[in-house]
Amino acid sequence: MVHAIVAGAAGRMGRRIINMIQRTEGIGLGAAFERPDSPAVGQDAGIVAGSAPQGIDIAGSLDPVIDQGDVIIDFSVSRASLEHARTAALHKRPIVIGTTGFTNEELEEIRGLAEGFPCVLAPNMSVGINLLYKLVETAARVLGDEYDVEIIEAHHRMKKDAPSGTALQLGKVAAASLGRDLEKVGVFERHGLIGERDREEIGIQTVRAGDIVGEHTVLFGGVGERIELVHRASSRDTFARGAVRAAMWIVGRPPGFYNMQDVLGF
Repeated sequence: MVHAIVAGAAGRMGRRIINMIQRTEGIGLGAAFERPDSPAVGQDAGIVAGSAPQGIDIAGSLDPVIDQGDVIIDFSVSRASLEHARTAALHKRPIVIGTTGFTNEELEEIRGLAEGFPCVLAPNMSVGINLLYKLVETAARVLGDEYDVEIIEAHHRMKKDAPSGTALQLGKVAAASLGRDLEKVGVFERHGLIGERDREEIGIQTVRAGDIVGEHTVLFGGVGERIELVHRASSRDTFARGAVRAAMWIVGRPPGFYNMQDVLGF
C-alpha cells in the first residue's frame, strides 16, 4: 500500500485528489497539509474534501508530516511547489508536481534536485492530454511547414498563469516536430495592424471565463482545409486520477526527472 501526502489539501485540486485516493485501490492518505495561515489547518482532511472523515488532521506545512507518507502530491503554486521539492529532495521522498507557472530558472532547479530523488512534473496529468501531445507531434511532422499552427486554451476565471502550462507544452511539442524553437516563434498576443502572418510563428491564445475546467484546441490551418485536435476536461477528477496514477508509479523508481509520458509508457 502506497501512502500519499497531499499538498494544498483544502484547494480545488487537493480536495479532488483526496477523494480520488479514497476511491483507488493500492493507495491511501498518509498526511495532508496547507499553508500555515489556512483556516483548514487542524481540520480532518476527509471532511474538508467533502468525503468521509480520515482521522488525519491537515498540517500547517510539509516538514512535520514528511515521514508519514511514501510520496507527495503537489498541485499548489510554483513558489510553494519549489520549496516542497527542496524538502522532498532533502528527505529523498518522491514527489508528483502538477503545478504550473514555473519560471525557466525554477524548472532548472527542480531538474537539478531530481538528480538525487524521483520527481514527476507535468503541466497536465490527464491521460487524454498526454495522448494529445503525441497526436500533435505526429500531425505537425506529417503536415509540415505548409500548415499554420494555432493553439487556443480556455480555463476558469481563477487561474493565475497564462497561457496554461498545457498550452505551452503543446506549443513546444509542435515546434520541436517542425524544427523550431517556441521561444523564438511563439506569438501570445495580436492587436492592431499586425501585418501578414509569419509562416513559422505558432500562436497561443488565452481565454479566461467562468468555471471552465480546461479546454485546449490545436489548429493546423492549410490552404483549403484545417485540422483541429481538441481536448475538453469536464471534471478535475481527470487530473486527480492521473496524479494518483503517477504517485503509485513513482514509488520505488530511481532518482530522475519524469513526466506523464513516462508514467503512461508512451
